[in-house]
Amino acid sequence: MNPLARWLRFNLVGAMGMALQLTAVFLFNRWSGGHYLIASAAAIELTLLHNFVWHLRYTWRDRRDSSTVLTRLIQFHLSNGLTSMLGNLLLMRLLVDRAHVPLIASNCIAIICCSTLNFCLGNWWAFAPKMCQAHGQPG
Repeated sequence: MNPLARWLRFNLVGAMGMALQLTAVFLFNRWSGGHYLIASAAAIELTLLHNFVWHLRYTWRDRRDSSTVLTRLIQFHLSNGLTSMLGNLLLMRLLVDRAHVPLIASNCIAIICCSTLNFCLGNWWAFAPKMCQAHGQPG
């Protein structure tokens, strides 16, 4: 698949994930009594699981190999998960506490800031094509 098509698919999944994350952070923040970092972490994890399934089945479906879904999920969490969790929570803390940006706007900014790195990590590691050992080429 050409890189532009993959990037567009990634962003479609990301847009669905963003809607889920913003809805979840709003609800979780209400249910957690205003503990926005706990609400954000829970919303991010829910979104990571949602996005993983879509990326596996849609964005990078042409890169299926003998890896188990659990292996891909672990790689996804170690790359996109850590980037999203650490990046979002750090930016949320700065934007909400220091800059006094509203919760949902802060979450949107954090998501957008992490998205390009997440695409690169997904493309180059979590969903990377399996290399042919004989030639070092994707196989």
